[in-house]
Amino acid sequence: MHLNKYIDHTILKPTTLIAEIEKICAEAKEYNFAAVCVPPPFVKKTKQLLVGSQVKTATVIGFPFGYSAIEAKLAEILLAIADGTDELDIVINLIALKNNDWTYLANEINHIMPIIKQHKKIVKIIIETGLLTEEEIIKCCKLYGAGGIDYLKTSTGYAEKGASVEAVQLMRKYLPSHIQIKASGGIRTYKFAMQLIEAGANRLGCSASVAIMQQGMNNEEGTLNKEY
Repeated sequence: MHLNKYIDHTILKPTTLIAEIEKICAEAKEYNFAAVCVPPPFVKKTKQLLVGSQVKTATVIGFPFGYSAIEAKLAEILLAIADGTDELDIVINLIALKNNDWTYLANEINHIMPIIKQHKKIVKIIIETGLLTEEEIIKCCKLYGAGGIDYLKTSTGYAEKGASVEAVQLMRKYLPSHIQIKASGGIRTYKFAMQLIEAGANRLGCSASVAIMQQGMNNEEGTLNKEY
């Protein structure tokens, strides 16, 4: 199994340094991760650092709370696309969700998707499962599953609870089969990474990616192929 291709090597802290971006890009190229996910101001730099590799550049929109106006998210999306991003991880408006305003959420996704698809970018919608009830997660699966997205993503990593096996299983049960799942938030061990994949995750957002890979290579069951 090529675990590396499941991983979005991630750094999103508000104090991120250019030196840290250089470091994670070098690691991503070494391990041939699926993508590097960085704050919007670093998209252009990341894209330059990854030239010549297969690693994609990803960034976040409306991060981490999701309550930016639709117009603000659209502006962020257009700037990220202009800077060269390949993938966009977008936080939904959780205030709208918690106030049961599903019309707003539908309007938000309907405004966002045409621009992203026009530019042929990958979109991952973050719903923050650790803050939602099962019923809310199921409603999100139905709404965004019909919205043309590529991935539904569990978490920003900034809530008290991140990814869980139970949330991924629930999402996989209620999402259309062609919609993929990204699990993120609190993934620090090879064992947990594998549990999430077995539950149905297709991508993992990790800041501990290298440690997870090293744990995998030392796994006595030999589940991880050492050839990247």
